Amino acid sequence: MPDALTPQSPEWWIERLYKRLVARREQIDFFDDYYTGNHPLPWLSQQAREEFLRMVQMTRSNYMGLVVDSTGERLAVEGFRFGDDATADRDSWRIWQANNLDSDSDMAWLEALITGVSYFHVAPNEQDASTPNIWVEHPSQAIVEHLPGTNRRVRAASLKVWDDDWTGEIHATLQTPGFLYKFKAPRPSGGVTTSLRWVEREVLKEQPNGQRRNPLGAVSMVEVANNPRLLSGGQSELYDVTDIQDRINKTLFDRMQTQEFGVDPQKWAKAFPKEDADGNPQTIEFGRNRMVTTDVAETQFGNFAVAALSPYSEAKREDVKDIASRTRTPAQYLLGEMSNVNGETLKASESGLISKVKQRQRPFGEAAEEAMRLARRAANLSGAADARMETLWVDPQYRTEGERTDAIVKRLQAGISSLRQAREDYGYTATEIERLEADDKTSALDPVTRAIVDGLGNDAAIGA
Repeated sequence: MPDALTPQSPEWWIERLYKRLVARREQIDFFDDYYTGNHPLPWLSQQAREEFLRMVQMTRSNYMGLVVDSTGERLAVEGFRFGDDATADRDSWRIWQANNLDSDSDMAWLEALITGVSYFHVAPNEQDASTPNIWVEHPSQAIVEHLPGTNRRVRAASLKVWDDDWTGEIHATLQTPGFLYKFKAPRPSGGVTTSLRWVEREVLKEQPNGQRRNPLGAVSMVEVANNPRLLSGGQSELYDVTDIQDRINKTLFDRMQTQEFGVDPQKWAKAFPKEDADGNPQTIEFGRNRMVTTDVAETQFGNFAVAALSPYSEAKREDVKDIASRTRTPAQYLLGEMSNVNGETLKASESGLISKVKQRQRPFGEAAEEAMRLARRAANLSGAADARMETLWVDPQYRTEGERTDAIVKRLQAGISSLRQAREDYGYTATEIERLEADDKTSALDPVTRAIVDGLGNDAAIGA
């Protein structure tokens, strides 16, 4: 490949990024398997594995999925707002909804929670320039490299890779701030490898007037990092609890073995005569409707003690508590136990989870805002460079209707909250709040004016 070793050439970038992409797939698959419950089977000797394989497969009890879902289900965006604006931005929310991100953003948060990272990919829309495209990308197919020394802020290049089943090729799109390059390579026959013969499938060069072919002038693949660290980026919610899951699976397997061989204990007989009075061989046949007797005074009967299952249940319970404490997942989620719990106790039990969710919202919100800035740039909207944009999240704390309303009304009456803020706190979306405010304006009009406005049926007349 020409210029393969020339630093920052297209060939250099695709070789570098594809190797990094392949190198991390093992870790991505590892955490994905734990989330879906496809855990490694408890260890068994090779001789016993075939005999107990079915039993071993029944021991996998998936707590890892609960750890991720308990956080992911409380992450929901309801709008974007600029610093000086009291209202949510209409254009940003329109673009967000037009790209089905009301639901698809859940996948971005979920994949980031599982694997540590996912991506928003922004691109101009050739059919409708006012509504750019925003896709969610999986970390096994996309990767971003940041400019060294920029604290993971400035994106230097990105790579998107996918298998094209129609052609049997691997396709890749490389993006730098200045250019876009599209490559393809034959699909390897021996599995995943970094040694691919990349060739350009579509050449996009600089135009004669010097205009850059990357229409956004920036790498538009935005990293969604879960609980990022300074040097290593995002990390999985499961990174330090998979060993505990393995312990639970081993405990369950031991319990099942005990149920199979120890709950119905082996019976024994001592000094039982081998022949009856007529000299015929005699065997013991135990059964629910049978009574075994003998005239030999020395004969004794008995059975071994029933194996207790409670130690296994206690061991599993302690391991589940370890998961709960480390991941701040409420114990009632993992243990499925709740009795005589009042609202305050339940709220206290979820306080750790709520704090964690709010912490996760900060890096996720930054990623959503950066994606929206790029989308606004692609749509030629103002505010594309406004750093004061903020993401509006649905309150992650579950409250009863009465609790929520009472707290909101008290803040409103005390003058520490505006009516708009009260409606946001209640959970109304930006669209619903605008409709309510329009209703407020109509209700404030005198009957004659209101009839005129209702006749026009035009919100613009209300503002007039």
